[in-house]
Amino acid sequence: MISDKHLFNRKELGKYRASLRKNLTSAEASLWNLLKHRQVSGYKFRRQHSIGNYIVDFCCSQEMLIVELDGNIHGEHLQIAKDELRDNYLKKLGFTVLRFENKLVFQDPEFVINEIRKCFPEKQ
Repeated sequence: MISDKHLFNRKELGKYRASLRKNLTSAEASLWNLLKHRQVSGYKFRRQHSIGNYIVDFCCSQEMLIVELDGNIHGEHLQIAKDELRDNYLKKLGFTVLRFENKLVFQDPEFVINEIRKCFPEKQ
């Protein structure tokens, strides 16, 4: 696990992170209800966690996993390019980045959770 304290949850992003946590999208709120309290294979997730200058939707630091939910804007060309830069930065740090469309959280939450579980080692 990366331990650079200047990389995670930078103080200057604190108010913005708090605002994002208070104003979750409906898809983020639904997924958070499935991830919080170590409900997925016993792993802890944080919501609106900052890494470098980026704030990710959900992060499991223990397994270096990031889960991002994408709304309609993520289908636009400029946003696709920004997401690719962001994902590449996070992957260079050793993170796995999973992206799901918001509608999938509502249509098939079990699929989303199972895809997340696939990123975790099997527990003995």
